[in-house]
Amino acid sequence: MTNQTGGETDVPVEAAAEDVAGKLERIIAGQLRRYRTAHGLSAAELAARTGLSKAMISKIESASTSCSLTTLQRLADGLKIPVTALFRGADTDRDATFTKNGQGSLTVRSGTQHGHEYRVLGTLKGRTDALEPTLVTLTNASDVFPLFQHPGTEFIYMLSGRMIYGHGAYEYTMEAGDSLLLDGEGPHGPLELLDLPIRFLAISAR
Repeated sequence: MTNQTGGETDVPVEAAAEDVAGKLERIIAGQLRRYRTAHGLSAAELAARTGLSKAMISKIESASTSCSLTTLQRLADGLKIPVTALFRGADTDRDATFTKNGQGSLTVRSGTQHGHEYRVLGTLKGRTDALEPTLVTLTNASDVFPLFQHPGTEFIYMLSGRMIYGHGAYEYTMEAGDSLLLDGEGPHGPLELLDLPIRFLAISAR
């Protein structure tokens, strides 16, 4: 909470709590209405199933009342859904990245100028533990093959083509459908391109 000397007005704790509560009631109202109509039930029919009054069902669906845990359990049992389904969407402020086919940001790495394309398929801001998916396309059988080392692990899944991939002292002949999970600290990268073009998905976790 920022004080007024910082140029912002304090938000009362009570007001913030009421806003959160109101948001939760609206989410429960929307989920209850959605599941009830999906089951083809009227408010009266759901009331009969749950032992609640029709008026109570209407109040919940209009977000004009708060539900006790017992009431939520009755509603879930009446709809034959888990209680958590009624809260779905309550924690929605989460980062996500959607990448259309053929899109994604191109990155320049060692080997890019030798017919190696690295297309990052998504990143999450502020997450140091997030996965980093990269679509790698190799189109030129150059003599220069970059080797990489990084903290964490990496998963490689071959989509097309055939190559010999090295990790430390080991070599793996990989073709479409093959996968390799490796420790990123060991030097790794393509050693020999056998069948071009080659495309593989590399997912690293640090």
